[in-house]
Amino acid sequence: MKIWLDGALRDVASARVSVFDHGLTVGDGIFETLKSAQGRPFALSRHLDRLARSARGLGLPEPDRDEVRRACAAVLEANPVPLGRLRITYTGGYSPLSSDRGDRGPTLVVAVSQATRRPDSTATITVPWTRNERGALAGLKTTSYAENVVALARAQEQGASEALFANTVGRLCEGTGTNVFVVLDGEIHTPPLASGCLAGITRALVVEWAGARETDLPFDVLREADEVFVTSSMRDLQAVHRVDDRELTGAPGPVTAKAMRLFDERAAGDLDP
Repeated sequence: MKIWLDGALRDVASARVSVFDHGLTVGDGIFETLKSAQGRPFALSRHLDRLARSARGLGLPEPDRDEVRRACAAVLEANPVPLGRLRITYTGGYSPLSSDRGDRGPTLVVAVSQATRRPDSTATITVPWTRNERGALAGLKTTSYAENVVALARAQEQGASEALFANTVGRLCEGTGTNVFVVLDGEIHTPPLASGCLAGITRALVVEWAGARETDLPFDVLREADEVFVTSSMRDLQAVHRVDDRELTGAPGPVTAKAMRLFDERAAGDLDP
């Protein structure tokens, strides 16, 4: 297996990042996860736009987009997989053992692993912890993921694949690695970005392609919604058949199923929408 590290393809067994890298010591980094199919990444331009926004938000120099594109192409060519999880990681680089950044510049890593298609539906739980919609990292896709690790472990203990958060004022926000949608009276709704959720790439496409509405929603809407689904780059659209102890029988429901079909059709016709 080969990865891209700081300007070149390298064997994964010999690739090295310093133990003083700020991404390791303080979580000072950003990342993107893309789906690849037959060696071609999906929605790469949108992901690079968000990578740049996250870099600006974290105060990192913007990545060289041409280099990132070359890195993605090289990694996918060197590691052919029918369905891949392509990961771009960009950190503050070699730095002191403190919150201060060093002056050697960022670290860029691009890697891919083989993936499998997700089931059409999944179980989720809600967790008591909140997203801080007013925090410095709100809306940024950073490597500071420990909260998500803890919440996802809780979900897996309860036979679920995702945990859903409210924000600090009790409004529906997002999952550990997904955006969440609900169907109410035949209409699709998702929390607005002001809720503190990530501006998901798949989320944006569902808003554009399926006409989902951005709506400020109470957290307990999950107990009332006719249908619930989550989105991410690797899940695409995935119906939810259980939220905590509430069963949503027949998932995916008709509105979700229609949105899933539409997304598959549109995505197949345009790999960089």
